[in-house]
Amino acid sequence: MRVGTNPAKSLKKAPKPAPLTVVILTYIPYTSGYYRESLAVFQACLESLWASTTEMPFEVLVFDNGSGPETRAFLQEAHRAGRIHYLMLSHRNLGVVGAWNIALAAAPGRLVAYADSDVYFRPGWLAASLRILEAFPKVGMVTARPFPNASERWTATRAWAEGTPEAQTAWGRFLDWETYAAFERSIGRPEDDIRRDYETLRLLRITYRGVTAIAGAGHWQFLAPKAALQDVLPLPYERPMGADVTHLDLALNARGYLRLMTPQAYVDHMGNRLPPDLRPAQRAGRERPAPRGLGRRFLHLKPVRKLLLALYDRIFRWYYEGA
Repeated sequence: MRVGTNPAKSLKKAPKPAPLTVVILTYIPYTSGYYRESLAVFQACLESLWASTTEMPFEVLVFDNGSGPETRAFLQEAHRAGRIHYLMLSHRNLGVVGAWNIALAAAPGRLVAYADSDVYFRPGWLAASLRILEAFPKVGMVTARPFPNASERWTATRAWAEGTPEAQTAWGRFLDWETYAAFERSIGRPEDDIRRDYETLRLLRITYRGVTAIAGAGHWQFLAPKAALQDVLPLPYERPMGADVTHLDLALNARGYLRLMTPQAYVDHMGNRLPPDLRPAQRAGRERPAPRGLGRRFLHLKPVRKLLLALYDRIFRWYYEGA
């Protein structure tokens, strides 16, 4: 039985969501081992977003995919402070695609920006992304950094560019060594492989109505119209990570959406360690030097490394898979 009148009925106006929702996905189950610096990386991600996004009003939606108590405490404090506007806490890890299906669908803005929790934003990222989004037709995704990505994920972009007289296209490297190598190193690729692949790098540059973009995009960071995401959600998935995360790229491409990148780098991928320029000087001075000598060489023997990493993976699964 209701008693009295709900005081909310006296309110004359309800606030409207901001035009841009920035969605960030987190998963930091503990703060040691692989995840030792992940919370600091995530905090750097948020600080860079708050400092570098000035072009339009925006709100932050964080989907936490079953993180540990340290990360949950930080998220709840940021939410109470109003720096995170929408906070979604999952009891278990639904995987990247499972989290996307919920968080991207829930984002209220007409524009949705997405970033993994290890992305660092630099000033101008939104303006550069919007410039492309507003100039090109039927854009499904704009990533604020150029990097090589599989051409089968942007066949619709290439077909549109090559079939549109007003679009000027060119193939070339279009990426300086430092920008290219910084990203490839951040995802853990060996230096020899990075140098080899840079020599054969070929990107498709498209200029349309005075605006230039590079063909392709990344699911790790992008700006998209909410309507384009609604057109492909929900996405199928089986695994928490791995190849399933490309389903978003492939689905947008299959529907004929353009997938594009800014010609300059406005976001960085940090990985699970803070970059040197973000690492406090006093902390850097306390870093333990890497062990050298016979023991170090033994640990890096391929059979030993493979065995120990497999054991690490199995222990992780025992504790956290299906939790």
